[in-house]
Amino acid sequence: MFAVPRDDIGRAELADWQAKRLSDLLREILPANRFYARKYQDIADVLDLARLPFTTKAELLEDQAQHPPYGTILTYPVERYSRLHQTSGTAGRPLRWLDTPQSWARLLACWETMFRMIGVGPADRLGFLFSFGPFLGFWTAFEAAARLGCLCLPGGGLSSSARLRFLLDNEATVVLCTPTYALHLAEVARKEGIDLAHSSVQKLIVAGEPGGSIPATRARIENAWGARLFDHTGMTETGPLGIECCAHPGGLHLLETECIVEVIDPHTLRPVPPGMEGELVLTTFNRPGSPLLRYRTGDLVCVDPRPCPCGRELVRLDGGIRGRVDDMIVIRGNNLYPSALQAILHRFPEVAEYRMEVDHTAALPVLRIEVEPHPGIAGDAVAERIDHAIRTELLFRAEVRAVSPGSLPRFEMKARRLLRKNAHGTASDSWKL
Repeated sequence: MFAVPRDDIGRAELADWQAKRLSDLLREILPANRFYARKYQDIADVLDLARLPFTTKAELLEDQAQHPPYGTILTYPVERYSRLHQTSGTAGRPLRWLDTPQSWARLLACWETMFRMIGVGPADRLGFLFSFGPFLGFWTAFEAAARLGCLCLPGGGLSSSARLRFLLDNEATVVLCTPTYALHLAEVARKEGIDLAHSSVQKLIVAGEPGGSIPATRARIENAWGARLFDHTGMTETGPLGIECCAHPGGLHLLETECIVEVIDPHTLRPVPPGMEGELVLTTFNRPGSPLLRYRTGDLVCVDPRPCPCGRELVRLDGGIRGRVDDMIVIRGNNLYPSALQAILHRFPEVAEYRMEVDHTAALPVLRIEVEPHPGIAGDAVAERIDHAIRTELLFRAEVRAVSPGSLPRFEMKARRLLRKNAHGTASDSWKL
């Protein structure tokens, strides 16, 4: 049995710990892991992490395409693996990931640490509102909570209305879902006359998309549920690695006992200092059977250089996951990420849902935003106020129009609210918010 990873480790001890874990990992995976053996064949000192080339998702997908179904990233024979998960594949082919029983136990230990950090324990009842499909989702959280002795409430296969009743009937104290689905359930509760703000739910753990650390989105969820929100981050490839602490909302501590964290400029690939936004790069220790070394996650983050009031010295990402490197929108010389638009839209309580389209078919790109007001709200007036807020704060003009209540799609998992229109037609964007 693995020891539960420590979250109170100091920086000096952490550096020694990481050096040993990296050395042990490389000794375990080379030369058995064909992917990295091939990748590092011309590198004399593999222990010098800065000399190792980055690993990308595109590279892993190509490897799996050439060596189906799991690629050459596996360190051991397939018979040693017991769990399969895969990415959602919304931006292309899904990436498959295998775990051994040992690596799976390590992922559960990460969740045990995160649960402890936010005060979740055996007395809690956890509602898991995801489909329990092949993506990693909250699978590890579910099993870790059960191992802690919590009552686990699986909400897969139910309608949104039935899930709400399921949570309330079983007096759930913690809910795990995406930020989008937390907002959707609040809308369903409002329509059905359910007072979520006075229910048994005390905490929400949200993940799967940006939003939990965006102040306007966070406030909207917490007000609707009358509960404290905790943002979480993880990926199918990396496993669960980050959560917000109780003392400092709006950011994420990463479990550096389980990974080495780097932040780079996505264009120059050089390190950026704390306080500057860049792309998150991770080297994971806890899955030697399918390891990641210097993996470019595509997530935009900013390391907070200030000490956290909670006293932990683990790196903290100010604002959590701020967006995706490849999701930047360029509108008439203005560079912005969709999260900046969401931060404005979610400040308007009159808006029930929204959708954005970037039209590249004209000489100059056009941003169109559809806003759906709650019933009984004058939509045109809300659209005009949103248009003014965008012009004032982001310094460009979007085409904002109101649509009728109930006309925009709702999402139970990752929301897809951004479309890009080009000469080849309209396609869903990879950004989910």
